[in-house]
Amino acid sequence: MSRQSHYDSNKSVDTYISGQSTRARYQYRSRFEVPVPNSGAARLHARFHADLTLVFRIHNHNGEEMTFAGIEFTSAKLRNIGWKVAKPLSCLLLTGLLAFGGTVSPQLGSMEPNQSVQVIVQYTPSLAGSLLSTVCGTLNLLELLPGGELCSTTVSDAVSLANNPAVAHVSVNNLVQAMGAGGPVYDYTPETLRPLSANSGSADMSTGASVGVALIDSGIHVNQDLVGNGTNSPGLLNSFANVRYAESFVPNEGIDDYYGHGTHIAGIIAGNGSNSYGSRFLHDIHGVAPGVHLINLKVLNRNGESNDAEIILAIDRAIQLRSVYNIKVINLSLGRPIAESYRNDPLCQEVEKAWLSGITVVIAAGNGGRDNSANTNGYGTISAPGNDPLAITVGAMNTEGTPARADDLMTTYSSKGPTLIDMVAKPDLVAPGNKIFSILVPGATLETTESSNLVPLASYVRTPVAGEVSNYFILNGTSMAAGVASGAAAALLDSQNLTPDQVKARLMLTATKNFPQSSVITDPTTDQTFTVQYDIFTVGAGYLDLDAAMASTATIPANENAASPIATIAANTLNPQTPVYIVNDSAPPAWGSTAVWGSSAVWGSSAVWGSSVWTANSTVSGSNAVWGSNAVWGSNAVWGSDTDSGSSAVWGSSTDSGSSAVWGSTAVWGSSTEGGAVNGDPNTGGS
Repeated sequence: MSRQSHYDSNKSVDTYISGQSTRARYQYRSRFEVPVPNSGAARLHARFHADLTLVFRIHNHNGEEMTFAGIEFTSAKLRNIGWKVAKPLSCLLLTGLLAFGGTVSPQLGSMEPNQSVQVIVQYTPSLAGSLLSTVCGTLNLLELLPGGELCSTTVSDAVSLANNPAVAHVSVNNLVQAMGAGGPVYDYTPETLRPLSANSGSADMSTGASVGVALIDSGIHVNQDLVGNGTNSPGLLNSFANVRYAESFVPNEGIDDYYGHGTHIAGIIAGNGSNSYGSRFLHDIHGVAPGVHLINLKVLNRNGESNDAEIILAIDRAIQLRSVYNIKVINLSLGRPIAESYRNDPLCQEVEKAWLSGITVVIAAGNGGRDNSANTNGYGTISAPGNDPLAITVGAMNTEGTPARADDLMTTYSSKGPTLIDMVAKPDLVAPGNKIFSILVPGATLETTESSNLVPLASYVRTPVAGEVSNYFILNGTSMAAGVASGAAAALLDSQNLTPDQVKARLMLTATKNFPQSSVITDPTTDQTFTVQYDIFTVGAGYLDLDAAMASTATIPANENAASPIATIAANTLNPQTPVYIVNDSAPPAWGSTAVWGSSAVWGSSAVWGSSVWTANSTVSGSNAVWGSNAVWGSNAVWGSDTDSGSSAVWGSSTDSGSSAVWGSTAVWGSSTEGGAVNGDPNTGGS
């Protein structure tokens, strides 16, 4: 069906609205009389994707893009309010954007105008210093943020805030959750990471000793595994905790861990194994870099939830304390659905601020790999802020409960790329994250709700005695994998002086790439069977190998960046045979002169990502040409042959629009962000 209407005016905005659904295609073209700035003709392109988002790109009379905005209308909402109402409402919201230049998140367009909402206002950098008062007013101000403020207001008033020349962008203060969940065979993570190190089975307190890691999570509950030298023997040396600073950003909660997630991550990064040290224990359960000193910045409450504003404040505190505690790594084992481009998302922008200050930021990819609600087999489920190209985004592997790497498999629940809206190729690499043993917080929410995940004494104690209790807990997820990668980054930085981009490039280059083409895993709890492809959007550059990273001398120039590249289909078509390419992102000047990928044979695509990830199921062979010139695979190899419900869900109906693939939060994430991570994947080859 089609319909056209025109309203001529010397000063007008042309709006082109097109979309596609599974059953039908339709297109609208309308012209609305809207004043535009600078007395020049302007045009506005908008595309409406059924059940997705109304996306706008605004150009001035010279054809230059002025700003970007999006307004989301589900088909159900259109049926309720009618197209005649939705259409002018869209233009009303855009009028302010055209006249004043501030932009708003697409999320605001999906809400009722009188709905109460918390928003993050980002200041226009050039005008921030001239502000005499808060943008949203004293009564609506909740907190001042770095480069902006957190406000409580209505949706309509939030949109109006963009009229202020001092406002660059208005975003929703989104809910953020932990990315790990609780399932017993020891995981052998230290041995898996360091296959060539004879002493990897015991804690080396010198590893990471000069480095501070800021753990932004649910807090840290300090027990003997985070105190002293890992021997559990009496004496002065075993009296000092390696948590050097603690602060809570959670209202009405102290610095202790009431959820049990942050302490688990702390143990993965820097646990010293005191509670499993000695001849009576089967395993010394310790972290990747036991010498690390931790900075506890609590943002997750006792239910494992936080919001953008609290995390932004915590990241900013880490930046402020960087030189005091030699903070070189930030761990973010948390995430939420992607709501807008990383270029506008205030959480992603704060991550970039930390990165550019010299701190390596490691982020969980998310646990949406089993989500097939959009018929994409879990592709396009990377969470924010793991969608930021600069950060190291980590997926989860299963060690199969053995120290050998050869039998390890990719987990079914680990989120896959490309990222929504910007199509960033993520994750960057993968690390152990399934059935990970680490420190228990007695009485915490996770211990109470997932009591079956308590590590049985028989799993690590040779001869348990009456009355003895376990000190360890099992959790699954990319949260755990991110903790592993943070420990590895700290160990590398303890021995070598590297920039964040050099750390990322080194870990990606030296990651092992000898994967199977695919694996089939059945969940014994649900009897569901999952087929995992070991492609670039699933395993990234490969499986983290700390021994190889420490031994390597490969590095990149300090002014070059290791930003994750962008995925794009070869032509403006959704033909299932259309190949997928990856190209370097158009980076802001602050990132460095250029991306390193493809700049030499050392940093070529096959060297960094290997050759197997490019072939998927052999749709395309090889990847030895210069970066960006080879196809990854035919899109039907990943998305399936149903282009309306498969590839179109990820890529949208047009490759010209970077936001054509925005999904509603319930469509992708459903009622749980944990996916299959709650019980983890079964060990298919381990004992």
